[in-house]
Amino acid sequence: MADPVKSILLGQLETAWALTRYHLEGLTTEECLRRPARAGLHVHREADGGWRADWPEHEGYDLGPASIAWLTWHLVFWWSMTLDHAFGDARLAREDVRWPGTADEVRGAITRLHDRWLAAIEPLRDEDLSSCERTRWPLQDRPFGQIVAWVNLELMKNAAEIGYARFALAVSDGAPAVGEHRSTTQQ
Repeated sequence: MADPVKSILLGQLETAWALTRYHLEGLTTEECLRRPARAGLHVHREADGGWRADWPEHEGYDLGPASIAWLTWHLVFWWSMTLDHAFGDARLAREDVRWPGTADEVRGAITRLHDRWLAAIEPLRDEDLSSCERTRWPLQDRPFGQIVAWVNLELMKNAAEIGYARFALAVSDGAPAVGEHRSTTQQ
């Protein structure tokens, strides 16, 4: 094996991407825009028709659960930023990244980001992954392999969050209210 570190990182990406595709398959715009609670990070339509995402001032639990729209925006945000800062001109800012607007557009945007990322990292050698040259966001002065590993972790985390939100939304209409207990045994 010529580049064992790259091989491991690509294998992790493949696994994370499979889970991401699974949870994006069949996702609807209605699911994206449905809020799982009264409070939580979400997206908002701007006057120009685009979608702006909330940005938290902290990461406390009292923020509430994020909507799927926000979770997918966040995935588009960090992957776009990572690509731009590692392989582009490093000018992209959070405010430049908007939510795509529909579930179909979300799937397309995330798939394009995956394909661009894969095309950018496949030619790299283990020596490139040991270099800090491309490491400008979200970390600095670290081997680029750590950024590739971070992308894999962040993708897996976002896929799990989207999946969990979809599972919760799918049964939320019949869920007991806070403080209620629903017995699973017959009385």
